Parts: sequence; C-alpha cells; structure tokens
Amino acid sequence: MSTVLVTGGNGFVGRHLVSALQDRGWTVRVLALPDEDTRWLHDHGVAVYEGDVRQPDTLTASMRGAAAVVHLAAMMDVWRPIEAYRAVNVTGTENVCRAALTAGIGRLVHMSSSSVYGMGLGRPADESFPLAPFPDPYPVTKAAGDVAVQRMIADDNLPAVIIRPDQIFGPGDHLHFGKMADRLRAGKGIIVGPGDNAMPFVYVTDIVQGLLLALEHPNAAGQAFNITNDSPLTQQQLLAAIAREAGGSPPRLHVPYRALYVAGYLAERAAALTPSRRRPPITRLGVAFFGTDNRYAIGKARRDLGFQPLVDLREGVRLAASWYREASRPRPVRMSAAGHAAEGMES
Repeated sequence: MSTVLVTGGNGFVGRHLVSALQDRGWTVRVLALPDEDTRWLHDHGVAVYEGDVRQPDTLTASMRGAAAVVHLAAMMDVWRPIEAYRAVNVTGTENVCRAALTAGIGRLVHMSSSSVYGMGLGRPADESFPLAPFPDPYPVTKAAGDVAVQRMIADDNLPAVIIRPDQIFGPGDHLHFGKMADRLRAGKGIIVGPGDNAMPFVYVTDIVQGLLLALEHPNAAGQAFNITNDSPLTQQQLLAAIAREAGGSPPRLHVPYRALYVAGYLAERAAALTPSRRRPPITRLGVAFFGTDNRYAIGKARRDLGFQPLVDLREGVRLAASWYREASRPRPVRMSAAGHAAEGMES
C-alpha cells in the first residue's frame, strides 16, 4: 500500500480509521492543529504534520508524495457563528480539495453527513434526495461542503468520493454517546415525543468500513454513498439500551416535541445575547434529531461498494458502554513520597 493523509485523524473516528489503515498496510500521515495533543498518534507510529485546513499553505507538505487523502476534519457541536463553521466545513474542504488536485492525489474521500438531507423526510433518503439541511450551522455548512466537492468532481475532475454517515458512536465517543450515557445514568433522560421514531445511529467500525471501501474500491470515484445501519432502533429502544448498559434507568418521561422545540428556540436566542461560547443546553437541532423519524437508504453502497453493516446497534451500544464504564472509573490515587495525593497515576 501507499501513503494516505488523514485530516482530522486525531479525533474519535480518525483514530479508529488510522488503526484500520495501518492494519491494511497503508503508511498513515495525519494533519493536526499545532495545539493538539498528538501523543496517541506518535505512539502508534503516525507521521504528524501541523496544519490547518483554513490555511491552504499549511497543506502542501502533508500531501507531498501521498497517494490519497481522507478528509475528516470538521467543526461540530460548538457554539460558534456560522461564519466560523463555514471557514472549516466549506472553505477548509475546498482548500483540501484544491491542494489534493495540485499534489496529484489519486483518491480523496470526503466525509460529509446524513444531516445534509434534512430531518423527518417521511421515507428513507437515498443519494438522489436533494440536499435540504436543517437551518443550523453544522448541517448547513456540511451540505455546502458536500456541494463544493460535487462541483469540483464535475468541473475539475477531482477523484473524490463522498461518504454521508449517520450519527457515529462507539468507544472513544465522549461527545455524543458519553453525554447521553451521563444523562441517563444521572436519571435525567427524557423521551422526545412518543419515542417510536427511528434514530439514525451507526457503529464506528461500520463507518470505517465505508471509508476504506471509498478509498480502495476502483469504481467509487465521483460518487456519493450513504453509510449507516439500515436496521435502526427507535428513540425509546436506543435510550433504554444505553441506560441499561451504562448503569442507568430507561427514561420514562415523554416531553411533547413542539414544547421542546420552542424551548430550544428560546435557549438559542438567550445564548445569542450572551458573550458565552457555550452551547445552550437544548437546541432546535437537538430536538429535531431526537424527535423526528430519520432513515437513510444504503442500497447503493451495498450494490456498488459491497458495504454491509456488520455491527448490530444493540451490540454496538454494549461495546460503547463497556468503554464508557471503564473510562468513567475513578483513577487510582496513591500518595507521593511527600505525602501528597498524586491524581491519575497508576500504581
């Protein structure tokens, strides 16, 4: 195998992908921000290049001599103006694509998002659905980045593949699974609406499988593929499974969707009036994600790439919860020679 550059390779999905690429014989490079903690990457023999997708001149060195690029870097789940999201998810994506063209990269895989289709579409969305994202900075800018890659495929012969995953979870997912498990274990979980709506979740190794197929399949270039588990759990089933495996109680309280949506709107308005950069405790996007029925078709990926979801979602929850319980355990505390407690040190 040859050399592949992974942007965002130090994140949750990135680390899973880096390990899988190394197992398949790829030489892996990762583009990381200068202030990132990259010890995990160095420990795993990964070449780390400092750079920022918002700064095109920092991309050249990392791509020199590489055969392929997997572009995972994105802004998500932070309370920032849409301009900040656009700088990373749109302009940053364009910068990566242009640098790949200049470097003569043979294959670029861009990780988009199923959120580009919108919410509550009434039937499983396939790749022919128009992109009509929910009006929130993340889906709006991910859709614009997706369109930018499509345009460069058509106009510049960019050898790219677009992957549109559902919500990804698994070991190492502090951002979504970890927070959901925290709330459920604390007895603060609720069900949005009736709870019988499909939740768009997919286990991380299935996403890695899709990314590898996009990278290596000879007929993938120029195409977009949904990658998910097409046997979803309902909201109530998913939350009950997480609670059971993480050591909490399944939520019983049902809160009307419309009431929560209004609360999300008011919370967003209040946050906009404060200088804080903290995401409001409830947002309209979060309410829509949990409370609407969202399904995505993967027939194209099955047929053209040979993709097959391998991890049942209940088994995925069990595996993620095992990691979560281990990560939540208090670290041993031992006394130093001076008699002071040394936090976080293994004995």
